[in-house]
Amino acid sequence: MENILLKRVYPEDLAQLQQIGRQTFLETFAASNSEENMTTYLAEGFSTEKLSTELHDAHSEFYFAILGEKVIGYLKVNFGPSQTELKDDKSLEIERIYVLQEFHGKKVGQMLFDKAIQIAKQQHADYVWLGVWEHNPRAIQFYKKNGFVEFDRHIFLLGNDAQTDIMMKLKVKS
Repeated sequence: MENILLKRVYPEDLAQLQQIGRQTFLETFAASNSEENMTTYLAEGFSTEKLSTELHDAHSEFYFAILGEKVIGYLKVNFGPSQTELKDDKSLEIERIYVLQEFHGKKVGQMLFDKAIQIAKQQHADYVWLGVWEHNPRAIQFYKKNGFVEFDRHIFLLGNDAQTDIMMKLKVKS
């Protein structure tokens, strides 16, 4: 899509981040999870305190995808000690790429993904890694199409439901 801008997210953008984070997570996972688990995760995962801490973390970055005045998606990447698991100084984690449902299939996710790869190269990362829910075939296919391969699995806790994520990686350094 044309006219989509990618903009770095700063602490003063917290309310917008909270809104797009909750909305896209709900759109993506509500149909496959209990209302109770979704409510718990949305309250904890997108709390003002948690997002404020993440926005002030020097080893994490957020980016909005903006069309006109509307935030339509976002990206979160982590480096070194802020990665959720591997904490490898030679890697970059894509923790989140989410796009509003009405913009699926319009290359917004690809733009955000390309930004993550650009950041990884600027950081001289050897590889990019991520976790994707095993029951999210659309996302798994997207990452495979972009060259990611499965290397492990881990547990992601959604409320009180322990779910399995497929861990995938992409080598970015030749």
